[in-house]
Amino acid sequence: MRIQHLNHSTYQHQYHIVWGTRGRRKILQSYVLPELKKSLHNTCKKYPTLWIDTVNTDQDHVHLQMGIPPNITVADAVQKLKACSSFALQKRFKFIREIYLEKDGIWSVGYFSSTIGLNETQLRKYIQWQGKRDKPRQFKLF
Repeated sequence: MRIQHLNHSTYQHQYHIVWGTRGRRKILQSYVLPELKKSLHNTCKKYPTLWIDTVNTDQDHVHLQMGIPPNITVADAVQKLKACSSFALQKRFKFIREIYLEKDGIWSVGYFSSTIGLNETQLRKYIQWQGKRDKPRQFKLF
């Protein structure tokens, strides 16, 4: 996981995010995945504090592992990614435009998110180690 920096903070916020297609339609075929990835990465270029580690799909849903900074809500990040990718996929693929004739987009309304944490044992050791390394050494003079 990447450690990132803003002006006055350092953070390591990783999320697993999943959302589905509207109506669970199986539109995410293998030839659609490269265009979806391109669209998601272009969105991250517009919002450079967002970082996508991995993307994968099934035919009717998307999985992302991504970093989101503390000054952007998960809901806002997902909204941007879904809106831009919906627009890009409808523009690129005629069959998607024909399936979703309405202007509501290709994605379902909701999403799932969970945080990706550090190893619990590693964190416990790290916490126990705190304060031990910073004790000043005492030297005897004469």
